[in-house]
Formats: sequence, structure tokens, C-alpha cells
Amino acid sequence: MSAPQLPGHPHVHYQQDQLQVEGCDLGELASLHGTPLFVYSKASMLDALAAYQRGFAGRNARVCYAMKANSSLAILQLFAKAGCGFDIVSGGELARVLAAGAQADKVIFSGVGKTRTEMAVALKAGIGCFNVESEAEIDVLNEVALGLNLQAPISIRVNPNVDPKTHPYISTGLKGNKFGIAHERTLMTYQRAAALPGLKVVGIDCHIGSQITEETPYLDAMDRMLDLVESIEAAGIPIHHIDFGGGLGINYNGDTPPAADALWHKLLVKLDARGFGQRQLMIEPGRSLVGNAGVCVTEVLYMKPGEQKNFCIVDAAMNDLPRPAMYQAFHTIVPLQYSPAQPSTEVFDVVGPVCESGDWIGHDRALAVKAGDRLAVLSAGAYCMSMSSNYNSRSKAAEILVDGTNSHLIRQRDEFADQIRGEKLL
Repeated sequence: MSAPQLPGHPHVHYQQDQLQVEGCDLGELASLHGTPLFVYSKASMLDALAAYQRGFAGRNARVCYAMKANSSLAILQLFAKAGCGFDIVSGGELARVLAAGAQADKVIFSGVGKTRTEMAVALKAGIGCFNVESEAEIDVLNEVALGLNLQAPISIRVNPNVDPKTHPYISTGLKGNKFGIAHERTLMTYQRAAALPGLKVVGIDCHIGSQITEETPYLDAMDRMLDLVESIEAAGIPIHHIDFGGGLGINYNGDTPPAADALWHKLLVKLDARGFGQRQLMIEPGRSLVGNAGVCVTEVLYMKPGEQKNFCIVDAAMNDLPRPAMYQAFHTIVPLQYSPAQPSTEVFDVVGPVCESGDWIGHDRALAVKAGDRLAVLSAGAYCMSMSSNYNSRSKAAEILVDGTNSHLIRQRDEFADQIRGEKLL
């Protein structure tokens, strides 16, 4: 029996029954760098970006990588070199993208809780645009800009009340969400912002959620956005760019999101039909660029049979892979070494060592596995390392970027000194 194919992961495959990322053997990387270990495919990330670039061919458009999905410096550097702008949500993220070589004028600053200090630092750096998320933020940003004798370029993030049909924790465009300005208050908010001397209206923004696997929510949100642009411009306030956010999903467990280029073909048809086809466009993809590029390699520590559940205890945990604990998320789990004559499988809950019942990686997985084996947790490129922690005083994992047959250590594994840096005994 041949090794299984891994749909949605063209750069993760079995070669002579050994799991590889591009041309690098994951078992060899784990032996060299230890586990848990995050390994990313450069080709996968650039292929995902290329789908957006094809979709926008011939258009005035900018792809701004939503770096909260994965903020490792080398990955930011890769996207900066590929021509991306960036979508950030904190002053720390701004510092990271600048350290990675990005240009501040290609950076969009989103987020509901920007501080005065963050605003000032971004203004001094020459930020491209603030996506303003509340009426109170408009007043504060105006004050900060005037205090620096600068004008803050802004777009207002609209909450269009469109259901993205995703997990409620990652829905952002419904009335009950904390994000953006209510659709019905958008025009009056633009009029208020346009009258403030410290602000310069440059665009409009919308983001309805994450891990969206259907095209209908995007089409609905676009119609609502374009209706608003027409009413805002009719009031004498020009809108120079339209930012449609991100949120396109990936294949975690048989999910079938539209391809980025196919989705944008349909969206652009609608834009053209409504007369906005030549407007500057911005989008903020995150997960769809990096999610399926990443694999987390983990070693099996113990097999623990039980009356109701069998447990496969591995050395990766919720501090490394937070998504299952946070969102009940599914990640495919496969062996690093495939045996055509595998013994019969058993059903396990794959769990980590952290002292929490919520520390699980996968429920009810059929595996032929024993202590000492290594497993690969797929689709681990987004919202894993960027959300990881030192909970239980566990070290953060190392990260590897694979480029063909070459591998590059892009983050060293934490040492104890890294964990306690900045702490003081009495």
C-alpha cells in the first residue's frame, strides 16, 4: 500500500515512506533540532501569495499580509521581499515588520485598542494607514496627530453585519462583535473624521472573520461596502482605496475554500459592474498564506490505555498548538514514517503534557503508533507559533524554513534564560 496523499499540502509529501517538506526529511530535521519543531515551506507560502497576485493581475492592488497569523521575522522578510505590505494590530508588530525590512508606508494599522504611544510611534514612522475601529479612537488619533504636527491617514473599518459562517471566536463582522463601526453609523462617522484637522480620510476597510470557506459572505460584504462608498462620496468625501480585509480559509479537514484567484475573479466582476474596478484595492490575508505551509513535528512520549479513552501523549502541547484548546480546531495528524504493512490502528486522543484537560491536539484519531514514534501535525503555519507561550514554564519551539533541499533555522528553541529574562527576585 502506497503512502497517503495529503490534500491541500502540495509541498508536504511522503518520499520512500518518509515524510518530507519540499526536499527535506522531517525525521532528519527533528533529530537535528529536537521536538516540538515547527517546519515551514517557503514554496507553499509563495505559491499561496501567487494566487492572490494572479487574481489581481493588471489591477491597482496591494496584498498586506496579516502578520498576526505568523510573525516570525524570516517569514515577514520573505513576504516583504515578495512585495507585500503588512496588516498590524500592535506597536510590537510594527517594530517587527520594520526589523524585517518592510516599509512603513506599506503598513496598515488595525485593532480596536491602539494606545496613544502606539499611534505616535506609527505616525513618526510614516505609517500607510490607520484602520480606525471606533468613534472614540477618531478623537484620540486626531489629538495625537495634532500634537506631532502631522496628519494621520485613516480608513474606517466598517462592521457590515455579514455572517461569515465560521467559528464564533473568529467572526468579526457581526453586530455583536467588538470590531469596526456599525454600518448605519458609517456615513456620519466619515463626516466627523473629515472635519478633523489631524486626520486625512484615504479609504474604507472591512473584515468579517477568519477561516471563511464560502464565497457568499465576501460577495455580500462587498455589496454593502460599495453602497457605503457611494453614499460617502456623494457627501463630498473621496475614498481613495477600498480594503476588503482577509479571512479566506484553508483546508484543515476536508474544507473546500475557494481558490484566492477564483474568488477575486468573481469579486472583481462585481467591482467592475459597479464602476469601482480601477479603484486602489487592498486585502489582508493571513492564514491563507501561511497556514498549510507549516508542520509541527512532535514525539510520542507515552501510550496510556484507559477504560473510556486511549491516550497518545506527545511532547507538543497547547502552549505550542493553541488552536484546538481555543477553537476546538482540527489538525490532521500523520506519522513521519509510513509503513505499508502497518499494524492495525487504534483510536487515541492525542494530548500534550500540560496540566490542563484542554491540552489536546486531536480527539479520536486512528493511529498505528508507539512511544518514540514521531508525528506531524499539519496546517500548523498559522495561529500556532504566533500564539504560543511558556505556560508550565515550557520552552517555545524552534522554527525551520525549508527552501527546496535547504533548511534554515529561523528561531532557536528557548532556553531557560530566555524564559526568565526580565524577572527579578526580591
